Amino acid sequence: MKKLISACGIDCSKCEAYIATINDDNDLRQNVAVEWSKRYQHQMSHAEINCNACQSEGIKFSWCAKCPIRACATAKGYRTCAECSDLPCDTNKFLYEVAPEALANLKELM
Repeated sequence: MKKLISACGIDCSKCEAYIATINDDNDLRQNVAVEWSKRYQHQMSHAEINCNACQSEGIKFSWCAKCPIRACATAKGYRTCAECSDLPCDTNKFLYEVAPEALANLKELM
C-alpha cells in the first residue's frame, strides 16, 4: 500500500482510524475506540474513529483536526513539515521522540 504521509510524517495508511474508515469496519472502530480510550486516557466512542487521512478532503479524526503540527504546516502553506527548514522544531519534536518513523518518512520526502 502506498504511504499517505500526514503533515507531521505519520503514515495515515497504517492508522487504524483510516483503515476502519476506508473499509467501513464498525468492529474495528469499536476496538480502536476501546484501545485508544485506554492508551490516551480520554474516552472515545466508535463514532469518533473516522478519518480520510490528514491531507485529504473529508472527515478528520478529532485530534487531527486540532493538531498543532498540522495547523502550523497549513498556516505556512506546506503540505508536510518536510518543506520546512526548521524540521524538527519545538512544535513537532515531541512526536519524533515517540514515533521516529514519522521523521524518517519526512526525510524521505526531502
